[in-house]
Amino acid sequence: MNFILGDGAAGATISQPIIMIAIFVLISYFVLWRPDKKRRAKMKKLRDSIKKGDVVIAMGIRATIDQVKDRTVILKQCDGSKMEMLKAAISEVESSMNATVAD
Repeated sequence: MNFILGDGAAGATISQPIIMIAIFVLISYFVLWRPDKKRRAKMKKLRDSIKKGDVVIAMGIRATIDQVKDRTVILKQCDGSKMEMLKAAISEVESSMNATVAD
């Protein structure tokens, strides 16, 4: 029981790993989890704000939004073909006023 309460050297050997683990968790939070959470929130806001006519890049494909659904979007490519893609696959959004795609 004395090693838990920390009377001398035994207490230092137990509290030291606990302190090191706590420091590691704090560093991991501020370096890994927090920035990733901000990035995910920014991408969610970006995907939720898309509308018909916006030019997007999804999986390397640049196309214009033709229709927006709950979880998916219909993309219209420059040759007129259409494809349905998940909103989660969209990596960049250009405003319809800033970019043009030849239709």
